[in-house]
Amino acid sequence: MAEESPANTPASAETTSQTERVVIALREKLLRGEFRPGERLAELTLVPLLHASRTPVRLSLERLAHQGLLEALPNGGFRVREFTIADIWDAIEVRGTLEGTAARFAAERLSSPEELEPLRRCFESFSGAALTTMENFLDYLEKNTVFHRELWKLAKSPMLERALESVCALPFAEPGALVFGGSSNAEMYHMRKILVSMEHHRAILEAIENREGARAESVAREHSRVARSNLDWALKHEEFGRIPGSSLVTMNEGAPVTARKRRK
Repeated sequence: MAEESPANTPASAETTSQTERVVIALREKLLRGEFRPGERLAELTLVPLLHASRTPVRLSLERLAHQGLLEALPNGGFRVREFTIADIWDAIEVRGTLEGTAARFAAERLSSPEELEPLRRCFESFSGAALTTMENFLDYLEKNTVFHRELWKLAKSPMLERALESVCALPFAEPGALVFGGSSNAEMYHMRKILVSMEHHRAILEAIENREGARAESVAREHSRVARSNLDWALKHEEFGRIPGSSLVTMNEGAPVTARKRRK
């Protein structure tokens, strides 16, 4: 019988699974503001907090540093990164550029109509939805995320897909980063924006189907700017402090957004 490679041993698989769990748990804690920007994170402190052994914790810290949420320190260890509003705008812009490229690749590399079916099913699953309740709204967000992932796959570029995953790990860069608090004003605003997003989805799907690479790229890049307009609205209406991840964001003065809102 062939000898198992180290990467495929049960112990290795268990470590990988535990690392994935710890990455998700630690990322949620970061976005919920359980750690301050600039705070040093130590393995030994996180082990009991995350109910994991040191190896998955260490690998998770390295993964989150690679994604950009943490910063590796020169003498070892990691600290929580802080972001400016300009950083967020840049992340959204980069995501739009990458998704535009993915849409163009998808149109250029589509080899058969059948390849488009997963993306078409995603679009049809929410295109006729009546977004009259918060539950429907949240359901749309989940389906929207699936739509974007299917678009990335159609690009047939693992390198591009990895770059998109990395950018979308940053606060507010993810396509589904649309929920800002629970006020009725916020819900009404974002439900209107979803109608715009749905039209973008339809146009991207149509452009890929017709092998119109330039059009697919243009619409996908424009679509990413919906996220920026959502954040602009949240900042103007003092909803920003309710968003997961807002505690990591500072204005130019260096004060966290949530703190500046409280002082007004």
